[in-house]
Amino acid sequence: MMACCLKDELLCSICLSIYQDPVSFGCEHYFCRKCITEHWSRQEHQGTRDCPECRRTFAEPTLSPSLKLSNIVERYAAFPLDAILNAQRSSFPCKDHEKVKLFCLTDRTVVCFFCDEPSLHEQHQVTNIDEAFEELQTSAKGLRSTIGEAFERLHRLLRERQKSMLEELEADTARTLTDIEQKMQRYSHQLRQLQEGTQILQEKLAETDRHAFLGGIASLSEKLKGKIHETNLTYEDFPTSKYTGPLQYTIWKSLFQDIHPVPAALTLDPQTAHQRLILSDDCTIVAYGNLHPQPLQDSPKRFDVEVSVLGTQALDSGVHYWEVVVSEKTQWMIGLAHETVNRKGSIQIQPSRGFYCIVMHDGNQYSACTEPWTRLNVRGKLEKVGVFLDYDKGLLIFYNADDMSWLYTFREKFPGKLCSYFSPGQSHANGKNVQPLRINTVRI
Repeated sequence: MMACCLKDELLCSICLSIYQDPVSFGCEHYFCRKCITEHWSRQEHQGTRDCPECRRTFAEPTLSPSLKLSNIVERYAAFPLDAILNAQRSSFPCKDHEKVKLFCLTDRTVVCFFCDEPSLHEQHQVTNIDEAFEELQTSAKGLRSTIGEAFERLHRLLRERQKSMLEELEADTARTLTDIEQKMQRYSHQLRQLQEGTQILQEKLAETDRHAFLGGIASLSEKLKGKIHETNLTYEDFPTSKYTGPLQYTIWKSLFQDIHPVPAALTLDPQTAHQRLILSDDCTIVAYGNLHPQPLQDSPKRFDVEVSVLGTQALDSGVHYWEVVVSEKTQWMIGLAHETVNRKGSIQIQPSRGFYCIVMHDGNQYSACTEPWTRLNVRGKLEKVGVFLDYDKGLLIFYNADDMSWLYTFREKFPGKLCSYFSPGQSHANGKNVQPLRINTVRI
């Protein structure tokens, strides 16, 4: 009833649709500017203008825009109350009334228009349960296709690597067998020569007495020595270790070159780092320093209150993934920030300010920095966090990088370039939170 009454109040009586640029002109009725203008164009021959509602006439009416009504229409359009009109009500109580079957596709949650604050979902995609079900089915179908394609690519790469290794094995086997055959031929030739030498010795021994035979044995040995060569018939030349050893690891390293995206080798931008932060020489590690601030030159790029630093690389397209080691820390914040975010003064880390982050706080609590914060369901303590960005699809996903279990997803239309964001938090004199944040660079 409330939804129906509200919508009725926002309908233009001429076009029977929601007001577009509502205006008034002397009475208390409102119309779309285009509708009333077209209505009056049909009355030009009469010389007067009337109100289609009350029929009051005006000689030279002036159209005055209604900013207040325009704002109401805009808020109505931002939150699709039409979904309420078509939604079926369930029998489950929602505090003091029945739950309206709406579903926020952005937050992936059921919404009660009366209990949940509508402003939280103003800019979100909200629909009724039936439409959400169809949407999620379509999404699931697309995800099944994506998963199938990803695994098929891996299977194809494995099959290609298997074929390549088997071909190499065949080539090595053929080469080794040819080498053995050639050695066998040389051995047979030498064997014949040895047999000939033995026959010569026997003939000499029969022709001469023992003293004469022994006297000529030295010269005879020299003649035979050139006919005998050592022939090695072992299989040491066959590359057995090439196909044994850590075979799976060897295959993984070859496949790694075809995996996309691989963990990116990001670096930190020293020009953005707060004066209390200490960066490693290769700009992949950041820690909070308890000593006096470093004598760094201030600039618009540098954070002066928040102990934060941005990544050097600006991202405005494509798919990216990186990992951050957070082990043994009791406080940290990581994610993405618009390249143009304000770096001065106290800053609210939230999407409306250009930050898309998750945070560890109070020693063992994890949250997404939404408005308000969203508590994350994390079992145990995170050691390494994976950050996945699909810029073109507007997806930013955080993972537990040890087992790639999902943590949180931001769905946004990113306006402009993004930089990775890091805050190790302040360390304390008691030794808590002194460990740094470290970008996990995978080297192959």
